[in-house]
Amino acid sequence: MKPEQFTKFKKLLQRVQQQSPFYQNKFKEAGFDIDNVQKPEDIVHIPFTTKEELREAYPLNIQAVPDEEVVRIHSSSGTTGKPIIIPYTVTDVNTWAEMMSRCMTVAGLTAKDRIQITPGYGLWTAGIGFQAGVEKLGAMAIPMGPGNTEKQLQMMIDLQSTALCATSSYALLLAEEIRKRGLKNDIKLKKAILGSERWGDKMRARIKDELGVELYDIYGLTEIYGPGISISCDANNGLHYWDDYLLFEIINPQTGAPVAEGEYGELVITTLTKEGAPLLRYRTRDITRLLTGECSCGLNHPRHDLILGRSDDMVKVKGVNIYPGQVEDVLKHIEGISSEYQIVLDRDEDAKDTMLLRFEQQVGFDAANLETRVRKYFKTKVGLTINTEALTIGQLPRSEKKTARVIDNRYN
Repeated sequence: MKPEQFTKFKKLLQRVQQQSPFYQNKFKEAGFDIDNVQKPEDIVHIPFTTKEELREAYPLNIQAVPDEEVVRIHSSSGTTGKPIIIPYTVTDVNTWAEMMSRCMTVAGLTAKDRIQITPGYGLWTAGIGFQAGVEKLGAMAIPMGPGNTEKQLQMMIDLQSTALCATSSYALLLAEEIRKRGLKNDIKLKKAILGSERWGDKMRARIKDELGVELYDIYGLTEIYGPGISISCDANNGLHYWDDYLLFEIINPQTGAPVAEGEYGELVITTLTKEGAPLLRYRTRDITRLLTGECSCGLNHPRHDLILGRSDDMVKVKGVNIYPGQVEDVLKHIEGISSEYQIVLDRDEDAKDTMLLRFEQQVGFDAANLETRVRKYFKTKVGLTINTEALTIGQLPRSEKKTARVIDNRYN
């Protein structure tokens, strides 16, 4: 932790102790005294904040300022339980816009760009977050929102959009439509900022080639402002995060202990300056690592690696822990396989786990040969015997939001 971060951190502790009933109760239950934090290493004594606790705080028990200071709320999707409501002050909104604007600058965008925004607006943070960043940058925002691919392509051509903000799944869908309709020469896109889900090397290559753009990973989550807390640069060696606003830690997801420098683990974030809903040591469940050394792009802000997956995305099959990232790593090494895949988990008549890995094959390759190679390589790399099914490109479902990669039928 840098000295200036620790100064902000100490002020944050004082603020939540005085203004946040959520943390007042949490500290009391944990027997924690903020005066015990005298040096950066003492942060390990502060209890983690979890997603479950934020759900229990529904709707606004996380709020740490008076109502008259709250200018906006956003919410998580709530697809796996109660939604998480996050209140924002004017300072929070401005900070978020600053981080988003920085991300766009790292991606090489300027006030001359025309930026088409396809993520959703409303309670979800993505659309309005991108728009705030575009406007702070001084560029032209084209606030399309999700879906309506016909209109998206029309506006992309007529307004000569130079940059696209989207989920990787929707960017792939748009790329495929542009290729099918022979519109590539009519499209003026040069950059694409994509986020909201992890995406593998083959998916990156397809989007980059079919759209003819430079790609940038953007990362964020509703609880921590929204998208824009980190972004990849032209060096393509991790994502720079804004350490003047955020403190990142990596912990062992099982034990909660800090991992050794450079090791993978669960990302934990503290919001150093957030007012409406400050968070201390929030467990994101995202698996990554912090990268050391300077980046060749020259940006001084530190970096984390690409998100490998989520601790709660892990599935156990026949006693083996599997992350989607491991599947992508297997498929990227086999020529003839496209970017899209789907995992289907079931139980056979003997109540034993089965895993079917469905993938799309490129034209000109033998399906049976690819299925055999994937089975053998998966057994070698992951240590599990699976079933495989090769499909033609386009057979697996496409999504305007996040693509569901794992279908688990074992508990139905």
